[in-house]
Amino acid sequence: MTTFPPTMNAIEITTHGGPEVLKPVTRPVPKPKEGEILVKVAAAGVNRPDLAQRAGAYPPPPGASDLPGLEIAGEVAALGAGVKDISVGDAVCALTPGGGYAEYCATPAAHCLPLPKGYDMVRAAALPETYFTVWTNVFMRGSLLRGETLLVHGGASGIGTTAIQIAVARGAKVIATAGTTEKCRACEDLGALRGINYRDEDFVDIVNEMTKGMGADVILDMVSGHYVPRNQRCLAVDGRMVVIALLGGLNSEVNFGLLMMKRQTLTGSTLRPQSVEAKAQIATGLREEVWPLLDAGAIAPVIQNVFPLMEAARAHAALEAGDHIGKFMLRVD
Repeated sequence: MTTFPPTMNAIEITTHGGPEVLKPVTRPVPKPKEGEILVKVAAAGVNRPDLAQRAGAYPPPPGASDLPGLEIAGEVAALGAGVKDISVGDAVCALTPGGGYAEYCATPAAHCLPLPKGYDMVRAAALPETYFTVWTNVFMRGSLLRGETLLVHGGASGIGTTAIQIAVARGAKVIATAGTTEKCRACEDLGALRGINYRDEDFVDIVNEMTKGMGADVILDMVSGHYVPRNQRCLAVDGRMVVIALLGGLNSEVNFGLLMMKRQTLTGSTLRPQSVEAKAQIATGLREEVWPLLDAGAIAPVIQNVFPLMEAARAHAALEAGDHIGKFMLRVD
């Protein structure tokens, strides 16, 4: 039987603000509730929702830990009531409702997945948040099919690098936008047909030219705001635009005439507030459709840098700087 201490080290959001508000703290080790497991955390991912929570714009859902951290990997330390098919000592990666920036984290057992073949804990912890997000938005909501064209905004981000790889591996054609020549080349190295530098190129013209005027079948948009009307102009007939972040602002203009004539679908989602059952359904899809690609080495997470847990503030500052390709990770020593 695995034993664990009564308290743990963690990173707390002391008040809303910049990276400097993240501070080390000692907390009681959480107890897994019914249907949950307790994980001894070896690594955790750093994601933009963590930054939004720190700034006060993305509060945890009711009952979730107030600590940041939405994805982890580690060893199962304890089981809550009713948990089956997982044993103490198993190595898992998991989506969490919060609490990942800590030595121990409780999370629903249904949101856990095995480590892909050959993966260490850091690489495995880079999977859940981005892979859950891409699967539910590009493939469940966006219904991207083999042979269709996907436009990914923010192609060099953790989400973007994941979306490019999974879409290409499943037979789709991908075009991506990014903010530097280096990032555009990185998108192309991952399988995108074209990386478009949004700072000096017009993605609308390029997408329409590359698709012979047909447009992209699915657009994964992290910008919203002023991008929405531009997206509509290069979104195909029966095309689906899926908004997952609001870097360009909350409000947009929508051309409903174009929407009606081209039968466009505009949708979006956030992951964290969804029900345990909804996220379990996403996990099932990943296990069946995506984990075999990871096991085979056909796709893989892109990691920019790894920081010690106690340097989470540095990781947040690096993510906010926007100079990265892929993800930042925290290692729990």
